[in-house]
Amino acid sequence: MAFPSDSQIAAGVVMQPIEEIAGVLGVAPDRLVHYGRYKAKIDLEPSETGKTGRLVLVSAITPTPAGEGKTTTTIGLADGLRKLGKTACCAIREPSLGPVFGMKGGAAGGGYSQVVPAEDINLHFTGDIHAVGAAHNLLAASLDNHLYWGSPSNLDSRTVSLRRVMDMNDRSLRSAVIGLGGRRQGVPRETGFDITAASEVMAILCLSRNLADLHERLDRILVGYTSTGQPVMARDIGVAGAMTLLLKDAIKPNLVQTLEGAPAFVHGGPFANIAHGCSSIIATRMAMAHADWTVTEAGFGFDLGAEKFFDITCPYGGFAPCAVVLVATCRALKMHGGVKKKDLSAPDPGAVARGLANLEKHIENIGKFRVPAVVCLNRFPGDTGEEMKVVTDRCDGLSVPVAIGEGFLRGGEGMTDLALKVMEASECPGKAFKPLYDWSLPVEEKIEKVAREIYGASHISFTPDAREDLRLLEKHGYAGLPVCIAKTQNSLSDNPDLLGRPKDFIVTVRDIVISSGAGFLVPITGDIMRMPGLPRTPAAETMEISAEGEVTGLF
Repeated sequence: MAFPSDSQIAAGVVMQPIEEIAGVLGVAPDRLVHYGRYKAKIDLEPSETGKTGRLVLVSAITPTPAGEGKTTTTIGLADGLRKLGKTACCAIREPSLGPVFGMKGGAAGGGYSQVVPAEDINLHFTGDIHAVGAAHNLLAASLDNHLYWGSPSNLDSRTVSLRRVMDMNDRSLRSAVIGLGGRRQGVPRETGFDITAASEVMAILCLSRNLADLHERLDRILVGYTSTGQPVMARDIGVAGAMTLLLKDAIKPNLVQTLEGAPAFVHGGPFANIAHGCSSIIATRMAMAHADWTVTEAGFGFDLGAEKFFDITCPYGGFAPCAVVLVATCRALKMHGGVKKKDLSAPDPGAVARGLANLEKHIENIGKFRVPAVVCLNRFPGDTGEEMKVVTDRCDGLSVPVAIGEGFLRGGEGMTDLALKVMEASECPGKAFKPLYDWSLPVEEKIEKVAREIYGASHISFTPDAREDLRLLEKHGYAGLPVCIAKTQNSLSDNPDLLGRPKDFIVTVRDIVISSGAGFLVPITGDIMRMPGLPRTPAAETMEISAEGEVTGLF
């Protein structure tokens, strides 16, 4: 008998009214802003309870293109902790329509570890991402309007760094020329589009502590320079207040539920390869203020979202995880062991063993932050006992706790062993979180520290453009910001073809973008792009809705 699809599993669950889910956390009904019966936003005030629960971060080894079930693990672990009698919830990111309609599909978990209503979450949800896009594009339109009418800020059109955004994968819009058609159509200039998840406004939303902080960060977005080389900020364009107005509801965390009735915060959606890749600080702090255990995730492998979580999100948020769950799969290890994508389903313990170097590097990286690690080996159909034993034996040899993750197959019941090991690891004495680097270090040194220690690079190279960017950011006082390196998710290096644990490679920084509102610098490496493209056969081509409203192919 075939295993039911995610949508079939979700359809068989009777959801609880959202006020009941809020009640589990002690959130009063009058703080809820309802979006139907099963999803709501929570008003920000009062946001503190005097309680600070424990935080667990879920990350992963370098993933296959399909992902290794990190969100599924995050949801399943929250359900598993609840099975052990703990008050637990999860805090995850909102799905972007780009990946939903592209290759990866939805981001609401899978199997028996999902957040629901999954169809709503994977599509427009409560409109947060659209609000981010509207606020960002308001600034872009106002900027061009300034240029058209003779900018009072003396903005030089040749220096404008702000691009427009949309929540869709569209490679055709990566580069564009606007303002064509004569004097009445605007000022001609080169620009382009990024995906909304890469917008600095998205990062600002996720790193803000409150509405006032949001407004202040929007004010200081750098959009370009004057003809004399002075920075021009969003506050000089004059629409930061209107941008904040567009985001007044988006800043409020969204509350939904898992299939087993655990509270789930789904808020914010920056990617980890081109942004900082973590859920919002507001959602995480709110979850920790109302639950004994909060399980959150960071995008892609530990070298991307988790490093940025530790070095950017934790200092801004004022929290730190008590443990890291590192998700691994036999299929990903086989890929790092040299097996081609089409052959990953075939048993191959030898390839699993060869791929362990990637797992070992990520475990080593977790130790650099002085936080205990627990490996979750997600079980996939077709995984053999011999393959899984290769992994568990190696973890035992490294003295790292390991549990078989069966959240997809069994929900919370399949994650209680992981939950127990996480609880035990969280009690380890002598563990004290510490970021990888001090923000006061020179920018080159911060980039080099991440590239050498986390990626394993032997050398870092800066293009002439990147050198000029360094000169400008130092001149204008931005050198004290942390670095949010944009890098491929497919390798520890900046070359997506280098699998396993590559050595003796060079990381090339070609540009450094100043995200002054978000409060970080974005060194762009390799061929990474901030606007993805669709695959040859997008997921959208398999989606349909019947006359009766039945959705197929979405997840």
